[in-house]
Amino acid sequence: MARKPSSAPLDESEIHETIVDIDVSAEMEASYLEYAYSVIYSRALPDARDGLKPVQRRILYMMADMGLRPDRAHVKSSRVVGEVMGKLHPHGDTAIYDALVRLAQDFSLRLPLVDGHGNFGSLDDGPAAPRYTEARPAASATAMTADLDEDVVDFVPNYDNKLTQPDVLPAAIPNLLVNGASGIAVGMATNMPPHNLVEVVAAAQHLLKHPDPTLEDVQRFVPGPDLPSGGKIVGLDGVRDAYRTGRGTFRTRATARIENVTPRRRGIVVTELPYTVGPEKVIEKIADGVKAKKIQGVTAVQDLTDRSHGLRLVIEVKAGFDPEAVLEQLYRTTPLQDTFGINNVTLVNGQPRTLGLLDLLRVWVDHRVDVVRRRTQFRLTKRQERLHLVEGLLVAILDIDEVIQVIRSSDDAGAARERLMSVFDLSEAQAAYILDLQLRRLTKFSRIELEKEQEELRLEIAKLEEILGSEKVLHRLVSKEMGEVAKTYGTPRRTILLDAEGGSVGSAAPAARGKKGALDDLNLEIADSPTRVVLSATGLLARLTDDAPVSREGNRAAHDALRADCAATTRGDIALVTSRGRALRVPVVELPTLPPTDGAPSLSGGLPLSELVDLDGDETVLGLLSLAEGAPTLALGTAAGVVKRVTSTDVPKNGEDWTVIGLKDDDEVVGTALVTDDDELVFVSSDSSLLHFPASAVRPQGRSGGGIAGIKLAADQKVVFFGAVRAGTAASVVTIAGAAEALPGVEAGMGKVTPFDLYPGKGRATGGVRSQRFLKGFDGLVLAWVGAAPPRALGTGGQPVDLPEADERRDGSGTPLETPVTVVG
Repeated sequence: MARKPSSAPLDESEIHETIVDIDVSAEMEASYLEYAYSVIYSRALPDARDGLKPVQRRILYMMADMGLRPDRAHVKSSRVVGEVMGKLHPHGDTAIYDALVRLAQDFSLRLPLVDGHGNFGSLDDGPAAPRYTEARPAASATAMTADLDEDVVDFVPNYDNKLTQPDVLPAAIPNLLVNGASGIAVGMATNMPPHNLVEVVAAAQHLLKHPDPTLEDVQRFVPGPDLPSGGKIVGLDGVRDAYRTGRGTFRTRATARIENVTPRRRGIVVTELPYTVGPEKVIEKIADGVKAKKIQGVTAVQDLTDRSHGLRLVIEVKAGFDPEAVLEQLYRTTPLQDTFGINNVTLVNGQPRTLGLLDLLRVWVDHRVDVVRRRTQFRLTKRQERLHLVEGLLVAILDIDEVIQVIRSSDDAGAARERLMSVFDLSEAQAAYILDLQLRRLTKFSRIELEKEQEELRLEIAKLEEILGSEKVLHRLVSKEMGEVAKTYGTPRRTILLDAEGGSVGSAAPAARGKKGALDDLNLEIADSPTRVVLSATGLLARLTDDAPVSREGNRAAHDALRADCAATTRGDIALVTSRGRALRVPVVELPTLPPTDGAPSLSGGLPLSELVDLDGDETVLGLLSLAEGAPTLALGTAAGVVKRVTSTDVPKNGEDWTVIGLKDDDEVVGTALVTDDDELVFVSSDSSLLHFPASAVRPQGRSGGGIAGIKLAADQKVVFFGAVRAGTAASVVTIAGAAEALPGVEAGMGKVTPFDLYPGKGRATGGVRSQRFLKGFDGLVLAWVGAAPPRALGTGGQPVDLPEADERRDGSGTPLETPVTVVG
């Protein structure tokens, strides 16, 4: 029926009935499809280019439009929500605030984009109301919105066609891979895990340089997800499936260690939980399991988490129960072990697609290339327009008297503009600019400034045209900007990747693995058998059977290498030697056992040093000391060139730590080695001097001794490597030169690999021989290593780095490296 407006009286004689027959099923289908389309494209799925859902994109854009900055004061969250809702987002304030909160949660995102002030919630509790919290963009958000005013992306109308908003953000950060995404649409959903920024950028740079890489090539840089909560990923087969097809699953485990929670009772201390799992959920599941008698051996659970020390969940174990077996039981029955399902559904050119790792990287790299190209074209146009005006202004200043005469004799501004164009052969834009000229610009100094500006504009235009004229130059610029983003916002990896379960805490009891019965059936007695303890270059400690191979060619781990190893027994102790000259005792039985393999064991199954010992500040673990009788002596070298040997008989019988060398102020240990009199001790200094001499030249000293002179150093030089080469071993010398002012891990430098036997031995306390010649721009060694060949190098993200072929020239200058090297093993 058609009716008059409600304000007018209804005249029944004017009522006309109009009945339209429609197919209800067709109407429902059309309406549902429209709703589904809206949810998929406007709410639930992120864009593959910037990794943001529309509401997230609008929040970041509006905060930038409001003038909010990381270095300015926070504003009420309600103000941000109101601006977004009123101008850009046609949905309720609750959805906007929920998205804002997630962008600020460091336990949800690997790299938060909003800096929140106030209660933004936890894994177990929701946030405070928006009127109680404040927000501003995080520093990383500026990289997402940078250059928006330079026509780098398209703008589209908002919901009422009164304003415009970016269709996508420039996104200098690979946000989709770094922060992941989750969302439920209609008929599809997305669930993507976070990754490490440094690793993703390294993979993107590799893709720019090698347009057709294999998935295995890219996985050298991105071995697996890097979750905000840390923890461990157990088994990478599902991750590899997801990287190949876009779908897969993996298991995450809490980081836990066994320690004395009371003087007479041992317990389990959890310091990291699986992604999206909160401590209250774990406590609740443990309590339910104990009540239902599905969990045995647990007496109490305490949540000692605080802001100073982070997560600390203490699980007390009953006397007579083995904590390792209890931990295995908790993994099976509680959220201490969880499953994450990867489903990489994202929008590509407005269409939902399921992408693997290579395709996700390509979409972002192509987007960044397009952004940089459009920005360069915008800047080129602006500078060309400015140069055009400057050239016209220079014409006017050269004959300013005639210009003034032409203007004064003209009837109006239009006539003056036409006459200027005719007399001086100027364009309309130049003539209009001259008419707007201020008299104070007519000085001699202004002419000099204009000529200088003209020259600078020409140089800038030439550079911009070079970028636009060469894809190679453009890609080089994009790669450089990617590296700067990784350098500015990148952080070390938090999540440990394990190829097998053998690397988790408690694996020293093989009988406990896979057991689903009662603990009474388990036999956890460990024989005091020979074993070997190995330390990886990334700080993972583990043990293996004495007859297992210890490969110095690098093992099968995707991103690790061997740093040190020593003989021990399963019920004995070893000591970790640190850069402060301390030795820290560690029971071997607490270390995980690496699973047997056909070749060398994978070091990725080790236990992080942070779970075993407490280190001070920048103190690092450099080597291992065997505490067994008759073990080789420990040799130490310091940055000041001091050398010392210590025997295992000088180790105190009791005590968790002790001093193995008395260091002077501003000195530190740079390397250690277990040696016999037949081995060669090796020093390498920052000015590339290499000295080696027999270990027999250094007599063992007591623990309090300060050592003796090892190498004679030039002024302002220091030792960058100390180690040993066993007699009869084919060894290599790796040296990497760099610039002193460069930040560590930023510049790749010049690398060189040389056979060790090319360097003649000299006496102790001498200067050695030169191991690398420095080219212009390189003034010292940033890294050196001497050991059994062949060496293995790792980059800043833990990925393998190819070293140059062996150079038979002892003092050659080396070869430029493609990627910075942080460790060699």
